Amino acid sequence: MDLKLDGLVAVVTGASKGVGLAVTRTLLAEGAKVVAVSRKSSPELDELTGPGLLHVPADLMDPEAPAHVVAEAVRVHGRVDVLVNNAGGAPPGVTLPRSSFLGASDADWLATFEFNLFSAVRAIRAVIPVMLERGGGAIVNVSSGNARQPSPMNADYGAAKAGMNNVTKVVSEEFAPQGIRVNTVSPGPVRTAWWTDEGGAADTIAGMTGSDRDTVMDSLAPEMMSLSTGRLADPQEVADAVALLASPRSANTTGAEFAVDSGFLKGL
Repeated sequence: MDLKLDGLVAVVTGASKGVGLAVTRTLLAEGAKVVAVSRKSSPELDELTGPGLLHVPADLMDPEAPAHVVAEAVRVHGRVDVLVNNAGGAPPGVTLPRSSFLGASDADWLATFEFNLFSAVRAIRAVIPVMLERGGGAIVNVSSGNARQPSPMNADYGAAKAGMNNVTKVVSEEFAPQGIRVNTVSPGPVRTAWWTDEGGAADTIAGMTGSDRDTVMDSLAPEMMSLSTGRLADPQEVADAVALLASPRSANTTGAEFAVDSGFLKGL
């Protein structure tokens, strides 16, 4: 299927690894020009270097960073057609998951909201005037199944992502008549560095359960989270949903939430 993304300009945050890297790779393959945002590049992102890729180093914990990123995209390309708010997870200095709701301090909550919600709010605020000038655009917010399936191990993260879902609905309702579509993709557990890195979620859960990293990812985590497919998702599976929602093929889809979660969410 031709997603009709050829020549469009997309800003992707958290683009150096995991889901963001998969989204960047997919959009480039579809002919889009991608402004890839991350604190620093990665060997995997460097492999994608070419005329369609612009890496903008930015720390999205800085309140000025999202507006700077959008301004840089406009300076280089003259417009922004797609914004993918993918950056998220544990901010610097915060370890997830935890063993209890009581494990998060005020500073942890503030940092988690800065990274997972406020950075996206600021990026949306910066990009909307740019999109309105061109008659519309698409915003895809990468949320989480924890936004609707709360967990005491990730209370602050889930609350921030629930806020993102709410913001998605609000912005989609206000700006749909002006041609801006806003949708959410909510992954469940995805086999990314957040799980696989040393000291990551798999190691944390392994320490809690007396298991090991591979067992956690291959069987224990799917069992604990009641994943219907029996496995963690692949980043590309999330990226495919993001690309479809970014595409003009989804021209009449807005305010929607797409779960790519291995069957994690059981409710209607």
